[in-house]
Order: sequence, then structure tokens, then C-alpha cells
Amino acid sequence: MTQQSPQIPSAEPRLAGVRNFRDVGGLPTADGRKVRYGRLFRSGHLAGATADDTAFLSGLGLHAVFDFRNAADQRLDGHDVALPGVRHLNIPLSDPADGAEFWRMVRSGSLEQLRSLLRGGRAVDRMAASYREMIRTRTTEHGRVLRTLAENGVPALLHCAAGKDRAGLSTAVTLLAVGVERDAIETDYLKSNDAHHRYRVRRTSAAGTSAEVMELLGPLLDARAAYLSAAFGAIDETWGGTDRYLSEGLKITPRIRERLREHLLDAA
Repeated sequence: MTQQSPQIPSAEPRLAGVRNFRDVGGLPTADGRKVRYGRLFRSGHLAGATADDTAFLSGLGLHAVFDFRNAADQRLDGHDVALPGVRHLNIPLSDPADGAEFWRMVRSGSLEQLRSLLRGGRAVDRMAASYREMIRTRTTEHGRVLRTLAENGVPALLHCAAGKDRAGLSTAVTLLAVGVERDAIETDYLKSNDAHHRYRVRRTSAAGTSAEVMELLGPLLDARAAYLSAAFGAIDETWGGTDRYLSEGLKITPRIRERLREHLLDAA
């Protein structure tokens, strides 16, 4: 029996305790197909989900939730709410030591510390380098995501802390695997800049969230085309293109890619 996908309302849902939630359905592929609605979702963490949010998420028919946060993230924000009958897969995609120390500085560092850490283009360079590094070194993790999705792991929700970087890049890799073009992937990625999606950093320092502090933090909170371009550049520079990245880097076979297309795309 063919499983029926839940009907997603045309108006994007606003969840009270989960930021940056959206369905990536409707994105076009190079061969004229589209990603099906109700199959692949992305968001920020689920630790703050309200009872209504939880009921909504439970109604999506999810098979799996992928949490790309590390232990430091989970200590800060808490663990995801439990969704009955849904597999919860924690696949950390950042360096716990470096990431924890860096984000501790972002949240509680003084203004002088933030200036030394982030100004003069250093924040932008760090973000672009992080995207390149995730592509080059997290092949095992991204391969696991694709294989799980192909093994009837959909509908699925992919999330990290803010739903912007780790979830954004994992979503991009998934979309590349089913043939969505890079410009369409970028269009979805940049939606994380919308006011109702945007991550709100929690500052505990006396420096607070002054105009200068927020300007310094801007590159960390933004979804920028340059960051995704850095990831795509790493694919091209390291493997010569998407096909070899998937086959040699992620060890994804043509059969797995076809299964992903069957699960995620509309009828041919």
C-alpha cells in the first residue's frame, strides 16, 4: 500500500516554540520534477516545542528526526521533545570542543573579545570555512543521512540548533542527491533570513545586544549565499562535481539515489 503524505497547508505554519520550520516541497529538479510536499522538513531544535507544536509535528507522519546538534548544544538548549513512534537520530556535525568554546565566547564574551574574534571579515571567513570543512570531513555523516532517508526514512525532519547551517547543509546535500539545481537550493537556504525564521542569539554578557554587538554577530546569524557557495565549491574542488561527491565521497550508489528520488520527488 502506498503511504499517503500529510497535506501541508499552503500558508507556512508558524510554530511557537520551534524556529525556522518549513517544508522544502516544491523545489524543482533539473529534469522537470519537483520535491513532494510533506516528505522533507527542516527546522531549528525541538526542545522548546509547545504542546500545540508537538501535536502538529506528530501529525506530519514523520518516520525520522535527524538532530545535528552536539552535546554542548543539547546542554544549552535541551533535548528534543519526544514524538511517539518517530526515530530520533543524533548525528553531530560540528566539533564539540572548538564549537563549544567559540559559541561560549559569542554568548558571553565582552565587546572587546567579540571585536577580536569577529570583526574585519573574520566572522564571514569562519562561516565559509566551516561550510567547506563540513563538506570535506563529514562525508560519513552525510552518507548516513542519505542512506537512512532512502531506507524508508521519510517523511523526515532535519534540524540543528537554529536550522540554518548544519540542517541547511544537510538539506542541501539531500536535495543535490535527487537532482535539485543549486540555485533552487540556495533560494530555500536563504529563507532562514526571514524575520520569523531567523535565529535569536541569547547573550549573557554585560555587553548585551547593542547595535555594535549585533553587527559583529550578523555574519554568524545570517544565511549567506557565499556560505553555501563555499560548500558547493568544496564539492567541485575536491570531487570535481556532485556525482563524484555522492558516489566517491558519500558512497551513495545509483540505486540509493533512485530510492531517494522515489521517496522525495513527485511522479515522473
